[in-house]
Order: sequence, then C-alpha cells, then structure tokens
Amino acid sequence: MDETLLRTEMLLGPDAMAKLKHSHVAVLGLGGVGSWCTEALARSGIGTITLVDCDEVASSNLNRQLEATTSTLGMPKAQAMAERIALVAPGCKANPLVYRYTPEDREIFFAGRYDYIVDAIDLVSCKLDLIQTSLERNIPIISALGTGNKLDPTRFQISDISKTMGCPLARVIRKELRARGVLHHRVLWSDEETIAPQSCGETPPPGRRSIPGSVAWVPSCAGLMLAGDVVLSLTKKERNA
Repeated sequence: MDETLLRTEMLLGPDAMAKLKHSHVAVLGLGGVGSWCTEALARSGIGTITLVDCDEVASSNLNRQLEATTSTLGMPKAQAMAERIALVAPGCKANPLVYRYTPEDREIFFAGRYDYIVDAIDLVSCKLDLIQTSLERNIPIISALGTGNKLDPTRFQISDISKTMGCPLARVIRKELRARGVLHHRVLWSDEETIAPQSCGETPPPGRRSIPGSVAWVPSCAGLMLAGDVVLSLTKKERNA
C-alpha cells in the first residue's frame, strides 16, 4: 500500500484508488483555480495529469497561485506546476503543455486521451470551443466560471449550467452554449455579487477587457472543489446530502 495515499484510501477504498491511478485528467489554466485543482488531483492519486497554460509565473501571481514562488518567477506555469507535482506527488506523471488552447489548435490538446477535463481558462471563445469539443467527443468536463472580484468562497456551488444565476460569466456561457445546441454542462459558479476592483495600472492581456482582483482564499477553494468533484465522479462515489 502506498502510504502517501493511505488516508485517502481509508475513505475511498482500494478499488477507487486503483481507478484514480489509471486515470488521466487534463487541467487547462493554471492560475488561482487551476493550480490548486491540479495539486489536489495529484495528492488524491490521479496517475497522469496534463497541464495546459501558455503564461509564465509573474510576481502578481504570488498571492494565490501554488506554482508561483520567488524561485519560479519567469518560468512557464505548466513547467513550474509539473516540477511541484514531482515534489508533492511523485507517483503522478505530469505532462506540461506550454501553449494556449484555441479552436485553431485544439487538436494539439485533443491528441491526448483523457478521462476527465477541468476547464479553468478565462477567454470565452476558447472556453466555449473546449466545452463543445469535449462533449462532442464524450469526454467528461467541468468548467470554473467567475472567481475574480469575489471574497466569499462559501457561495461556490457545482451544478448544471442551467441552474446558475447571478453570475455574469455563467450568463454569457449559458447563452453561447445554447446557441451551439449545448443545454447541459457541469460548472462551478458563485452567486456572490462581484466587487468593483480598484485599478492596478496593469495592462490587461490579449482578449481581456480588464484585470480582476483576486485573493488567496477564493480561487483556491474553487480549485479544491473542482478536484473533489472530479475524483468523486471518476470513482463513482456518492456525495453526502
């Protein structure tokens, strides 16, 4: 028995741990949500994780992203996260892909065979294509919706997108997916009203109109919830009411 996963096996059982060991999960977007989700998946016994992100670690990431340390500044986030996984979960194989998922380059990503996909990317057009393509190929996927400009992680919940309310990003994604014929999709979302952030003077990256404010405890909770949902889904464990 792998002692590093003993406490997890006590709750999930040996059959579930065997399933996780032979599962391949992809996490797209390694920011405040995706980085915490990735590490929780690795620490839970997932055998292979593909890490997708085109960005490099910046000092502004230090407040909330797990792979961001003073020693990884300037390093590709995917590579930094892979090296962190090697330290905390040596039994997990990490495959870093330093690139941005786009509709034009989707086949680079979908060349892999995945048991589950975690969507933690920001750009709406890329998010929509990833969701639609995953569902068309019968690959289970869960998406994180807006976590920026929020302070209350207790307002997060996971449900079908048809049940979301009060989340501006959920409204956009729901409408656009419906136009593509997608009526159901599993998402993490919050009904907390967003806070108007003060300007930080930083220029938004391409495709973004503004830079959201973010704290350590909100995206991390979202990432942990996503990881738990994936693990329970893969092992077909019932959630307690």
